[in-house]
Amino acid sequence: MTLLRDIRRSSKFLHLNLVLLAALPVALSMFLWPHWNENPDLSHGFFMPLLFLLLLHGSRSHGTIRFLPPHPIKTALTLLTIAAGLFIMGAAGLYAVTVGWSHTLVAFFLTSSACLFFFAGLLAFSDSRVGLLPLNWTSLVAIGLWLLCAPLPPGTYSRLTLLLQLSVTDHVLSALHLLGIAASQHGNVIELAKTTVGVEEACSGVRSLISCVFAGFFFSATLVRRFWPRLIIVGLAAPLALIMNFARSLILTLLANAGIDISGTWHDVTGFAVLGITAAILGGLALLLDQKNDNDESAQATPDEKARSVGVLHTGLTVGLLLVASLNIFFYAKTRPAPPSDRIPSNLLRILPAQSEGWQVDTSTDLYQFSGILQTENLAQRTYRRVLNGEVAIFTVYLTYWQPGQSSVSQVSMHTPDACWPGSGWYPVEVPSRREALVIPARVVPLAESRKFTTGRFFQNVWFWHIYDRKPIDYVEPRSALQLLRHAWHYGFTNESDQLFARFSINLNWDQLKDEPLMQEIFRNLKPLGL
Repeated sequence: MTLLRDIRRSSKFLHLNLVLLAALPVALSMFLWPHWNENPDLSHGFFMPLLFLLLLHGSRSHGTIRFLPPHPIKTALTLLTIAAGLFIMGAAGLYAVTVGWSHTLVAFFLTSSACLFFFAGLLAFSDSRVGLLPLNWTSLVAIGLWLLCAPLPPGTYSRLTLLLQLSVTDHVLSALHLLGIAASQHGNVIELAKTTVGVEEACSGVRSLISCVFAGFFFSATLVRRFWPRLIIVGLAAPLALIMNFARSLILTLLANAGIDISGTWHDVTGFAVLGITAAILGGLALLLDQKNDNDESAQATPDEKARSVGVLHTGLTVGLLLVASLNIFFYAKTRPAPPSDRIPSNLLRILPAQSEGWQVDTSTDLYQFSGILQTENLAQRTYRRVLNGEVAIFTVYLTYWQPGQSSVSQVSMHTPDACWPGSGWYPVEVPSRREALVIPARVVPLAESRKFTTGRFFQNVWFWHIYDRKPIDYVEPRSALQLLRHAWHYGFTNESDQLFARFSINLNWDQLKDEPLMQEIFRNLKPLGL
C-alpha cells in the first residue's frame, strides 16, 4: 500500500494534522536558516529539510515496519509529549521576549519543541488504525537530526569549545614532544622555535564533532539494517571526529614548524578534508557492516484495515498543533516594535550638566552606534574630571531612555554592566554587597545595583538602576537562563510606560563624591524620572 493511497484513505480530520505537521519543518527551516548561514558549525543544516523527507519516506521500506495497536500507555505518552512541546514552546517565547528571536537559546528551545511535536505526530500516525508512518529507527532519526541542526545554548557551547580547545592543544603538544620537536603550551597557544600556533574556536573540533555525529546517525538509518552495526556506527562517530581533528591540528602545527603559512588555503583545505574523510570512513564502515540476510529482515506489519477512527490521539495532536501556532503568533505580536509614541522624550543631556565649577566635562558623541542594539536613539553620556584631595576623580554618568512601547522590560534588562563590560576588557571584582543604598545630602536614593570592575591598574565602582514607569524594578542576572525566564514571566510583555537606565561609574568611593554639588544637581534632575 503506497503512502499516497494511505493518506487518501485517511479522514479529513487527519488531513488537518498532516497539513499542520507539514508546515512545521518549513517554518522551522526558515527560522534556523540564518543560523545555518552564519554559523559554520551548522552548515550541514542546509541539507536537513531534504534528508528529513528522505528518511520519512525510507522509514516505510528500510527496516522494521511497525504500527502500534491502540493502548492507554501510548495515548498517555502522546499527550505528555504534546504538553511538553507546548511548555518548551512557551519557554522559548518568553526567552524571545527577553533576548530576541535570533538568540541561540531561543533557537534551541524552538527546535526542541518542534521535535516533540514531530514525535507526537509519529506516535499518532504509527497507530495501527492509521498506518501512515511506522515507528522505527529511521523515522526516529529523521526527528532527532533536527536537534543536531540547532545551535547549542551559549553556555554549553562555550564550555564544550573550551574543553575541546585545551584537549586538542594538550594532545598536539604531547605528539610534538614524541616527535622530538621543542614546544611549550600557554593556554590554547603552542609556542614553537620560530612561530606560535593557536588552537582557535574554529579548530576546537566542535564543527567536525557535530557534523560527524549527524552523519553517523544518518548512515545508521539509511545504510544499516541491524541493531549492533547501527550502534557501532553511532558510537564511532564522535571519537572518529575528535581523532581526525587532532590529526588535522597536528599536521597544521608541523607545517607551521616547517615555516609554511597555514592560514587561508591550508587551514580551509584540511578542514574540509577532515569532514570528507570522516564521512567517507563512516559511510564505508556502514556499508561493510550491512550484511544483508533474509533472517535479519524484521517481519513487516501491515496497518489495521479497520475504520480509521480519529480518537484521543489525533484530537490531542490537532489541539496541540493549533495551540503552538497560536503561541508563536502571540509571542511574535508581543515582540514586534511598537509604533512611535506621541510622548515627547526626555532630553537626557539636559539632565547631565554641561558645565560644573572645577570639573572638566567631556560629552560622548559615538553612542549612536548602540542605537540598533538598544532599540532607542535617546542616549547620553558625560564624563567629569577634576583633582580631588590629591587624586584625579573620573566620574561618568550614562543614561538611556525608552519611550512607551519602544522595548520590553526584559529586553532592557539584558543591557547591564554584568553583560556588557566583560566583553570590553573589564573584569568583575567581588564586592561586599551587590545592592547598596546610596546617600546624598537631604535624601536616600533608591537601592542601586553595586559592582566593581578592573582593567590593568584601573578600577571603576559602578552603580546602576533600571526605572520603569518612574519606579525602580528588580535586577535580573543576564547570564542565568532561569532568572531570565522568571523575569520575562513577570515583566516580559510590559512596555506600556517609559523606561530609564542610569549608570554611575567612579574611580573613587561614593563617600568621596556624595557631597559634591555636581552629584546633587544630577540627582535632582533625575528625580522626576524615578531617581
